[in-house]
Amino acid sequence: MSEITPEVVRHLAHLARIGLTDEEVERLTGELGQIVDAVATVRSVATPDVPATSHPIALGTVLRPDVVGQTLTPDEALAGAPERDGDFFKVTSILGEEQ
Repeated sequence: MSEITPEVVRHLAHLARIGLTDEEVERLTGELGQIVDAVATVRSVATPDVPATSHPIALGTVLRPDVVGQTLTPDEALAGAPERDGDFFKVTSILGEEQ
């Protein structure tokens, strides 16, 4: 059982400069008590044999391996381009400067 009492909640609220009504003190006493009890439960089963973890489910990458595949040739890639300059797309200057 937790050691959270209404007086503890009022003291914490005073330190945090939070005004609480009596109903809020009663509600928070129960909620904070449950949190303290849950932490105590976890602390009781956390032994040196239990490895630390940040997530309860082991996560792995969902990405496929980065393998080089077949690519387009420059002529295939530029086949639909309105203009080209050799092996490059030719686009209108957006800065207003001709290069």
